[in-house]
Amino acid sequence: MLRGEFEDAGEQSPETLRRAYETRLAETVESVGVDRAVDETPLDRDRITALLDGASPEIELTEAAAILALDEDRPHADTIAADARDILLMGMTTAVLDVETLSSGVDGQLEPKEIQQKVEGRFPMTVAEYALLHQFIAQREG
Repeated sequence: MLRGEFEDAGEQSPETLRRAYETRLAETVESVGVDRAVDETPLDRDRITALLDGASPEIELTEAAAILALDEDRPHADTIAADARDILLMGMTTAVLDVETLSSGVDGQLEPKEIQQKVEGRFPMTVAEYALLHQFIAQREG
């Protein structure tokens, strides 16, 4: 999800990659505190707490970006989310993948039109969906 921080994305399973993203999110929450994360992101206390407890609550990419943006060394949440989507778009270009091939590659878990809308930021994407797409794209790039 973060440029340069998950360079081995194609070598992991989507589940392992999602867990790595969640670990990074949990580390950020731990560093800034639960109260601040609840106050300054769209996530409620239950989902923040679940994340810290090692569960996998459903978190959208924009919500994950809001968590990461709490770290003052990172850019604004909108920039983080746009950069994450750019990773997918650039990867699709490098690997010469269209949305139909990508949908087929993820065993139809997402429809082509749905992938296009999510990657373009016109429809919400969960962290789990991001991991699924990122892993497949990175694997094909490699």
